[in-house]
Amino acid sequence: MYQRIRDLREDRDLSQQDMAVFLHIAQTTYSDYERGKINIPIPVLRQLALFFDTSVDYLPELTDTTKPYPRKKA
Repeated sequence: MYQRIRDLREDRDLSQQDMAVFLHIAQTTYSDYERGKINIPIPVLRQLALFFDTSVDYLPELTDTTKPYPRKKA
């Protein structure tokens, strides 16, 4: 999962600091997420999936399909 999140970030030419600002966390915390030193909270996984336009299942490698699931209609 951690490599996949790093790859998604790097594919968009974003720094860890850019992601930390977006997630309202410290850059060191984001770095720890990418290195697998700490678990990524589910709300953060959700934010990452929305940001990268993918499904939450794609991030921890439960699927190789990058397309997000259809959103529920309000």
